[in-house]
Formats: sequence, structure tokens, C-alpha cells
Amino acid sequence: MAALARMLFIGFIVLTIIYVCLSFYSRSVRRGKLEAEWDEARGPGDRESFVRAGLQDYDGSLRRKLILGVYVIPSIAIALLIYFTNFA
Repeated sequence: MAALARMLFIGFIVLTIIYVCLSFYSRSVRRGKLEAEWDEARGPGDRESFVRAGLQDYDGSLRRKLILGVYVIPSIAIALLIYFTNFA
């Protein structure tokens, strides 16, 4: 039981690091696209307010929520592996 708890704890830490890295990467890619869009169109207002508004829209987007799959998919895979190894 202690080995399972240790594996879950280490797995959670690793998945959290991966989630944070993916989240920062995705946000920086979105920021780059917004900056390029403003540079191309020379949109209304200043660049920072345009990017800030776009990032606020991004914070509520589906893509941001899909990154949480970093926790779900490996957890399901490990649970299935344990189940099939022990009970199938």
C-alpha cells in the first residue's frame, strides 16, 4: 500500500510539472498569435490592451480546459493497466 501511495504522489508531482509547462507554453503561443494579429491589422487601441483582452478570452476557452487531460489520460491508463494485470 505504501508503494501505491508513493507512486501516486510522485505521479501527481510529475503530472503537475507537465501541466504547468504545457499551460505556460500554450499561453505563450496564444500571446504570440495575438501580437502577430495586432501587428498585421494594426488593430484599434494599443497592443497591450488587445493582447490582454485576447488572453482573458483564452482563459475561459476550451483549449485551456483540455490541457487538464494531462491528469485524466495517464490516470485512466494506469488504472486500466493495474486492473488488467491483476484481474484479467
